Amino acid sequence: MKSTKSRSILSVIVLILPVFLNAQVQYSNYKTLIQRIDAMAKQYPDLCKASAIGKTEGGKDIMVLTIGTGERDNKPGIALAACTDGSYILGRELALGFAGSLLRDASSPEIKTLLEKVTFYIFPDVNPDATEQYFQNIRYERSTNARPVDEDRDFSTDEDPFEDINGDGVITLLRVSDSSGAYTESSEDKRIMVPADLSKGEKGTYSIYTEGIDNDKDGKFNEDGPGGISFNRNMTYNYEEFGANAGLHPVSEPESKAVMDFLFGHYNIYATLSFGPQDNLTQASRGGGDRGAQGQAQQAASQPGPGAGQTGRMGERRISSVMRSDETVIRLVGEKYREITGVKGSPQTKSDPGNFADWSYFHYGRYSFSTPAWWYPVERDKNAEAAFLKFAEENKLGDVFVPWTVIEHPDFPGKKTEVGGIKPFLMINPPTEKIEELVASNYKFITVVAAMHPELELIDVETENKGEKIYRLTLKVHNKGLFATCTEAGQNNIFTRLMRLSIETDKGLTILSGQKVQRIPRLEGNKTAEYSWLLMGKGNVTVTAGAVNTGFASSTIVLK
Repeated sequence: MKSTKSRSILSVIVLILPVFLNAQVQYSNYKTLIQRIDAMAKQYPDLCKASAIGKTEGGKDIMVLTIGTGERDNKPGIALAACTDGSYILGRELALGFAGSLLRDASSPEIKTLLEKVTFYIFPDVNPDATEQYFQNIRYERSTNARPVDEDRDFSTDEDPFEDINGDGVITLLRVSDSSGAYTESSEDKRIMVPADLSKGEKGTYSIYTEGIDNDKDGKFNEDGPGGISFNRNMTYNYEEFGANAGLHPVSEPESKAVMDFLFGHYNIYATLSFGPQDNLTQASRGGGDRGAQGQAQQAASQPGPGAGQTGRMGERRISSVMRSDETVIRLVGEKYREITGVKGSPQTKSDPGNFADWSYFHYGRYSFSTPAWWYPVERDKNAEAAFLKFAEENKLGDVFVPWTVIEHPDFPGKKTEVGGIKPFLMINPPTEKIEELVASNYKFITVVAAMHPELELIDVETENKGEKIYRLTLKVHNKGLFATCTEAGQNNIFTRLMRLSIETDKGLTILSGQKVQRIPRLEGNKTAEYSWLLMGKGNVTVTAGAVNTGFASSTIVLK
């Protein structure tokens, strides 16, 4: 009886598990994240390996899923990094959804072939300390880990956090009636506060603050709350010394160090895709973005910095813009992204100094793609917050705005003070009913692009008998993929494996001319390199070409 009951329970689990992996329609908190990762690893042990590569400053595991077949670390690999900015919680669902869909379809001919040739390294959340703020009693957008930092440099730590003054569980804004204020109501939507434009004869009538109290009485609100270092500002490329949330030095945090150590240790990775605020799939450059008064106030610690294409400190010699041949591939992938996902327009993005997407290309030397994956339409020269409220109304998204409500505030005695504004996370993360659709379209995009991986083959193999047991062997090494064998930016990077061509012969054969082992230069998509040797004798000759980031091609030729 006990055995039958156990089998019944097991059957129910097996039936439910695929749904649990792929049909998640809510945002996953950290506990659910770990459960979903463990479920995938247990259901598909031959295809999927789950590893904790380190712990965050707050003690949470930084997880990576390795999905593939055969010798996973000895063939081309793609790394997917989600939640590079903790406010972009959609990344968790896209990464987990992609992994679940890939495993679900692993037996189909198309995905089976793909997994034989490409390995996927999936980081469902590189900064769970920050992302978890979405699920706390007080919800506000956060990009920093749990490290205590004296952000306002007043010799006190974490002494001025957000306070939920109206008790609704979310942090919005304070607006204070002030004849000398810098803000006024937007002409596009009276609920939105915008900087007064003197060129249009506008005069400010409000001062704007984030919801809270000036605990340390320094005139600033909520500038020193829990935590302090942002993963997406702690990378080495364009690192901003003394920058807000940047850390004491590049890679100062356990999160960034764990991810970098993993990536640098996997030479087979040829491309990264990150889900976060940066975007190079719908727009050519990574420019700064503007989310209006609310965005300025809630993201005051995230100042836009130099992005791709800008120069560094005076006298530095470094790549500061995307190399031309790499740009060709990036544009091709961008076109695929727009075609497959059906996205329109461009998102409101920012390019913080020290971000992961720029680091992946300029310092790691890999193809780097990044996208927030979801956004709402904003017409040129229109206010982003007003556009969001219009979008929410047209799409019947309820409960997105906290109406302005008068309160008594200890820091503004005698002044009319109100709490209100757009709720956090909603402008950069879609409604939950959109998650499955976004998972499906991004899954298709990633698998299509992965199939474009660099792949070597030996073609036009010819032998010419020169007489006296002397043969000329000629062949071409062909990259039949659309990606180059490595980026132009990374070809001189010590962390990029060089392709090599080697020839092994039977004992009865002697190489008269041509090298036994030689370097193969970088090959762009559909390009070839030709090689030849003179050999004396008869027997088998085996030629092998490649590197772990391109895969290997081998051919055995019989001289007789």
